[in-house]
Amino acid sequence: MSNLPKVRWGIIATGMISSWFVQDLVLNWAEAKVEHVVQAIGTSDVEKGQDFARKYCPNQSPTVYTSYEEVYRNADVDIVYIGTPHAFHYRNCMEAISAGKNVLCEKSFTLNAKQSKEIFNAAREKNVYVAEAMWLRHRPLFVELQRLLHEEKIIGEVFRVFSDFASGVDIASLPPTSRYRNLALGAGSLLDIGVYSLTWVRMALGGDKPDQAEMPRIMAAQTHEEGVEVTTSAILQYPSAGKQGIVTSTTKALSAPGEVFAVIHGTDGYVEVEGRTPSAPESFTVWKKQEGNPDRACFPREMCQGKKYEFPTLGRGFVHEAEQTALDILEGRKESKIMPWAETLYIMNIMDEIRRQGNTIYPGER
Repeated sequence: MSNLPKVRWGIIATGMISSWFVQDLVLNWAEAKVEHVVQAIGTSDVEKGQDFARKYCPNQSPTVYTSYEEVYRNADVDIVYIGTPHAFHYRNCMEAISAGKNVLCEKSFTLNAKQSKEIFNAAREKNVYVAEAMWLRHRPLFVELQRLLHEEKIIGEVFRVFSDFASGVDIASLPPTSRYRNLALGAGSLLDIGVYSLTWVRMALGGDKPDQAEMPRIMAAQTHEEGVEVTTSAILQYPSAGKQGIVTSTTKALSAPGEVFAVIHGTDGYVEVEGRTPSAPESFTVWKKQEGNPDRACFPREMCQGKKYEFPTLGRGFVHEAEQTALDILEGRKESKIMPWAETLYIMNIMDEIRRQGNTIYPGER
C-alpha cells in the first residue's frame, strides 16, 4: 500500500484525450508525490466504460456510471476531469461545480471568454477548485524555457515569436457528427490546436502576471471549408514595447515529427523549439550571438553558439499536470498556480477577437 496522499478522480467521457490522461494518472513513477485513484467513470455506455477501465486503469476498480451526474454526486470523488468536446465544457463544468466538485477541464476551456467568466464566478461562489487542463504549461521543458527566457534572459529581450501547429484532417471526408466538422461541438483549428501556438507566443513574449498583462492589438484572418474554420493566422502586437507574435494553425497540412514549430527571437540570439507537435515538445536549441557578432542576427549559424536542451517525455506527458493539480487540491488551492483563472481569460479573450475578425461563430453565440 502506498503511503502517499490520495486524490480520487472522476473521469467524464471516455474518448482519446481521457484515455491518455488516465494512463498517466495510474503511471508508476519514482518522483510521484500523490497516489491517483480513478474512482468513477462517466460514459454514455456502461460496456464502453468498463472496457475503458480494463484497458487504461487495469489495476483499479472505478465505478462506471452511464451519466455524468452520478459521477458528480459520488461523495468519494475529490476532483472531476472533463474530457468532452469544447462545446460541452461549459455545461459539464457548471454541473460539476453545482454539485460541489473540484474540476480540471480540458482545453480550450470553453467556446468563449463569457462562458469562462461564468464558470469562474460559479466556482468562487461554491468555493471549489477549477482549472483549465493546459498540459503543455506543466511540462518541464516549457517551465525551464520560460525560466531561461524571463529570469536568465538567455537571449536578451524577446521581441518576436512565431509558432505554428499543423495537423492534417480531411474535414470533407468526416461524418457531420465528427468533432472536427460539427460546429455544435466547437470544430475548428483555433480552439483545438491553435491555442497551443498562442500559448507558446504568450509565454515567450509575456512574463507578466495575467491580470496585469497588456492585451495585444490583433490582426487576424481565418479560412473556412464545409463551414468549419480550417486555417488561422494572427499577428499579435504589443503597443508598449513593440513586441510581435505570429500565431498560425491549420488542419489542412501535417507537420513532420521533430521539426521546428516555434522560433523565439531576442536581442542576443534566438531559440528554436522542436518536437512531435507544439503540444508535445521534446527539445529546444538556444542560439546565442558570439561576442563581436553584428547586431543583425545569427547568420550564418557558424557565428552562433548553439546549445540543445532535451527533455524525455514521461508517459504521454500528462503526468506533470495531474500531479500539480492533485497537489493544488491537497493544499487547499482554488486556482492553479500554473494556469490561474486570469490566464485562461486572457487567452480566451484573444481567441474571441481572432474569431471575431475571422467570422467564426458557434451556434448560440449570437
